[in-house]
Amino acid sequence: MFRNAYSRFFPTPKFLELPSFGLDISDESIKFIELVRTKDGIRVNRFGEKKIPPGIIESGKIKDPKQMEGILVSLRKEEGLKSVRVSLPEEQVYLFNLKLEKVGLENVREGIELSLEEYIPIPTQDAIFDYELLSEDEQSLKLQVAAIPKNVIEDYLSIFKNSMISGKSFELEAQAISRCVIQKGDLETYMIVDFGKKRTGIFIVSGGVVIFTSTLDVGGTMLSNMIAKNFKISFEEAEKKKKECGLKRNATNTEVFSVILNGVSILRDEIEKHFLYWHTHKDEEGKDRPPIKKVILCGGDSNLVGLSEYFSVSMKVSVEMANVWVNITNAEKYIPDISFNQSLAFASALGLALRDFEHD
Repeated sequence: MFRNAYSRFFPTPKFLELPSFGLDISDESIKFIELVRTKDGIRVNRFGEKKIPPGIIESGKIKDPKQMEGILVSLRKEEGLKSVRVSLPEEQVYLFNLKLEKVGLENVREGIELSLEEYIPIPTQDAIFDYELLSEDEQSLKLQVAAIPKNVIEDYLSIFKNSMISGKSFELEAQAISRCVIQKGDLETYMIVDFGKKRTGIFIVSGGVVIFTSTLDVGGTMLSNMIAKNFKISFEEAEKKKKECGLKRNATNTEVFSVILNGVSILRDEIEKHFLYWHTHKDEEGKDRPPIKKVILCGGDSNLVGLSEYFSVSMKVSVEMANVWVNITNAEKYIPDISFNQSLAFASALGLALRDFEHD
């Protein structure tokens, strides 16, 4: 979505293709990863993370463009970034399905524009949107529409232009992650939980399409702050306790376990709420929704010890850690130079980079 119109009609010849860079921007950091095509398949060439000081980006909005440009320029010089695929902040994007009747419909985009304000809380002239065709019959079109405030996307375009880095495409983080963690061609229904430092994204993917997204202000940092406050210790010590103890209770960590459980239960309740809503409410056409086959966990803090088991037991549903390499490589043939725990934080960046290999 939000593709470059030129590249849509004039694709890059194979012999001119550049390495594929995925750039995942959050309020706290930029994660980047480069995938390259080799005679042995897709390989990770390099990856890394650059911290973003507080206040430069807030809830996905760029508050200090100059500082952000400085960070991108240093990244360009250090890593040689020229052309990148970028994730858009979930908090700023509106995603919805729209049914358009063919009778009297001359132009799909105009048809969407006429309906836009029914679905988003901003005036049509202040939004930029793109769409994908989900299905079509003789009478109607079923579309998935993503809209974002014009000023938000213009801010992102501006910082990349001023940093002399080409933004090859901008897309929803949920779309990038689903491309990474769900096997290509798998049309089952899944819930993806992206448990990060400050926020958690909850996405439902069905038939290969992201149907629903939600963002919660709950993350691993909240758990560490709860531990620090309870034990009156530093944040760094609390982080260490969180990673060591997790949700595995024993005689020596009962109190830490209880604190973490209190925080994680907040997230569990939110996940369960969306899970139940999906199964108890019909879709826009009044049809039953396909059941969620399993919950897939990713994100930098999803590797908390015992987290997947806790969700699975308390929600009575299959929960598993994401395999971010499922569409990239066979672990028996090639092991990337990045640990499993680390790779969970790079799901979005990997999914972005994978765009260039979708038709392989």
